[in-house]
Amino acid sequence: MKAPESPALTHSSSSSISSPPTQRPRHSRLTRTPSADFHVGGRCFFAPPAGRFLSACPATSGNGVRVWREERSRRPAPCRAATPPVKEAIPLTSTLAPTTAPVTVPSAAKPTTIDEYVAAPTEPLASIVTLLRDTFDLALPETSTELWHGHPVWLEEDLPVAGFKAYPTFVTVLFWRGQAITDDSGKLNASGSAEMSELKLRSVDDFDSALFDGWLQQVRELEGA
Repeated sequence: MKAPESPALTHSSSSSISSPPTQRPRHSRLTRTPSADFHVGGRCFFAPPAGRFLSACPATSGNGVRVWREERSRRPAPCRAATPPVKEAIPLTSTLAPTTAPVTVPSAAKPTTIDEYVAAPTEPLASIVTLLRDTFDLALPETSTELWHGHPVWLEEDLPVAGFKAYPTFVTVLFWRGQAITDDSGKLNASGSAEMSELKLRSVDDFDSALFDGWLQQVRELEGA
């Protein structure tokens, strides 16, 4: 038996399958043009809204028709300089402090005599200066006494030989030729230039009468030589 001939495949112009569009070169992106629409490959596209653009890379839909994807622009918004905050003006009000006269604190009256000087210190220094005055008056009878540079001094022919000076916490005994004195105790200390020596007393317990008698004996000998 003769096999039936298969009907010839005919294609009508109305049902012809559309050939795929020619591959076009890919471009990065299409930006908007000043006109309301633009043409790509003979097709008319409407311009996208502000802030959007059409991707020039076509995508294929499910029915084989190429479509143009619409993407949002990822371009960053233009950077605007931040406006510095407006500072409010602070009214300046100058208020001058009242002018007052400086307060003058009266200073303690300086002693003008040896009696006033000896009466000024408080204990335990008061007992020390009294003891020293009596000792010098007894051991140096031929000398004169006066306040010399503000403190008691015993002078031989207007030259100082011995004296003392009271400080807040001690009394300093002064011998103007003390470095020429033989001192086996080592308590006399050289002071300043020339031949002066000194000794600090903080209480009457520091006063050694035997040492002072020997020192003052040498002072008389040095002045009489």
